[in-house]
Amino acid sequence: MRNIAIVEDEDLAAQALIDHIKQYEAQTGQSFQIFRFANGADFLQDYRAVYAVVFLDVQMPKMNGLETALQLRRCDKNVSIIFITNLVQYALKGYEVDAVSYLIKPVSYYDFSMKFKKALDIYLLNEDRSFTVNTPGGLCRISTDKLMYVEIMNHRLFYHLIDDVIEMTGVLSGVEQQLSRFGFLRCNKCYLVNPKFIVKVKGSTVQVGDNLLQISRPRRAAFLAELANWYAGSAGGE
Repeated sequence: MRNIAIVEDEDLAAQALIDHIKQYEAQTGQSFQIFRFANGADFLQDYRAVYAVVFLDVQMPKMNGLETALQLRRCDKNVSIIFITNLVQYALKGYEVDAVSYLIKPVSYYDFSMKFKKALDIYLLNEDRSFTVNTPGGLCRISTDKLMYVEIMNHRLFYHLIDDVIEMTGVLSGVEQQLSRFGFLRCNKCYLVNPKFIVKVKGSTVQVGDNLLQISRPRRAAFLAELANWYAGSAGGE
């Protein structure tokens, strides 16, 4: 059973979404637990990363949907977001927070079902590739599909995502153990890199995205061998 959040201040609009979800359940045989919130502030209070899909109304009191989504992404990089709005121009801003799609009120079931399925598929695709870290602001769920590398500097860990950097205390050896099943490789004592984002290796450096990271001399042979094994396994899995 997947958890679904509806953040909508209008009772009729919220009920329409609930009815659509129940119709989708009946048609697909899936089960969902629905949680309704009247505004973004209530939704984010004591937030836990337990939702597969969040429906966010753009215009709400206290905190609008875009502001809610910005704060949500700080602690949950994996949940699928669908915006609900009366005006398309507001919804288009949602892509800045990696929203899956948007729905225009009044929401038709056909439009809902297509975009809800897409949101669920994206969440399920990322679910097996995500992990949770304990940040100063609370637990944060991260998809390894967005994590380029992890750096340790002055006893601080930095998770370098494609669209953000998360900082916390910790040790890289613990992170290495946590991320080993995702194929992350150690190129020196300061960096743990995601091979999916490696652009090239040249001499004593590895380019990860737009970043050049140093490969230590003691680690170079093992790093290149592990990277070759990863490429071989990745090619064999396609």
